[in-house]
Amino acid sequence: MSEHGPKVGVLGSYGGYNLGDEAILTSLLDDLRARRPDAEVLVFSRDPDHTAQAHPHVTVAPWEGVSRDRTAEATGRLDLMVLGGGGILYDTEARRYLRVVRTAQEQRVPVFTYALGAGPLTEDLDCAMARDTLGAAMEVIVRDEESRVALEEAGVNARVTVTADPALLLQPEEFDAAVLRDSLPPGRRVVGMSVREPGRAAQHLAADEYHQLLAHVGDYIVHRLDAALLFVPMERSDIRHAHAVLSRMTAAEHCRVLHGEYRPGQILDLMKHLDLAVGMRLHFLIFAALSGVPLLALPYAGKVFDFAQRIGAPVPRGVVREAAGPLLAQVDRLWDERPQRMEDTGGRVAALRQRATETGRRLGAQLDRIAPRPVNVDGHRPAEPVAT
Repeated sequence: MSEHGPKVGVLGSYGGYNLGDEAILTSLLDDLRARRPDAEVLVFSRDPDHTAQAHPHVTVAPWEGVSRDRTAEATGRLDLMVLGGGGILYDTEARRYLRVVRTAQEQRVPVFTYALGAGPLTEDLDCAMARDTLGAAMEVIVRDEESRVALEEAGVNARVTVTADPALLLQPEEFDAAVLRDSLPPGRRVVGMSVREPGRAAQHLAADEYHQLLAHVGDYIVHRLDAALLFVPMERSDIRHAHAVLSRMTAAEHCRVLHGEYRPGQILDLMKHLDLAVGMRLHFLIFAALSGVPLLALPYAGKVFDFAQRIGAPVPRGVVREAAGPLLAQVDRLWDERPQRMEDTGGRVAALRQRATETGRRLGAQLDRIAPRPVNVDGHRPAEPVAT
């Protein structure tokens, strides 16, 4: 037998499906590597090939569509399971992640939740599993107040700590500005826009209505600010909805949809080329705030509303109930007030970044308390003796 650094499993919505989730994973792994360079990390991924290519320094395992025995084989090697950040604990989806967590806990693997997003959480099975698994976790840390309330209302009987989204700690990677010069109309300001699809996390969105609303906003931005409008997809499905908005605009010739495969750090670096950001996706807005870009959030969910409030950004009533006139007035006011807002937002973002570091600090402290268990030469732990 031999001793190694701690074996840490990381579970979340990882695998390249969403740039926000990938930003969380990148920040989490960077922080963990800085605190515990001896740690052996196993990432549970929805697309293991993508994760292995993006993060060649970690081991990767699938978790969707695999048997419980196969999952148990992977979790049984761990010293600690990290239930990763992002909005993963919501109705019908929470149970899928928590089944993996429960498997780890049945093997006496401690669990740490890493700045989670939670809610809506009302289904009986999801709430029961959240109470069971999170109630037994070492620490329960969420990224915003909405998530804490969602867990409390689900009956989770554990102390819940609020920090901030891990993506606030993401570092930029160079974005090729030639992409913008070659695709955008010259001589214009550049405004970024983010749209998203209706789905399980945004079931109340009526596609035709919000496409038309955002088309009005886009036309106004083009004409009022003499701007080119760049749609920035954070998921593949966003491309289709960006084109749906474009199809309703009268100034579509001044608009483009960003195409290509990008790492989250590159999209963060893209933001420095924007004069204004208007968006629905949470991490698009986080990237804009990190880059000092004035932003208008279009809150389709509480997490977007919460973030906008925390950084002092203007918050419309939402993309469902908002009429075009008041929303255009907010764009106008945001543009006129951008110098003051940029200064205020910068201070608030710095405070949020400091709060985000608290999650990693707490994880590091827990790891320091865990003595790695001895393992056989094949990487497996020896079987624990059965009580007689």
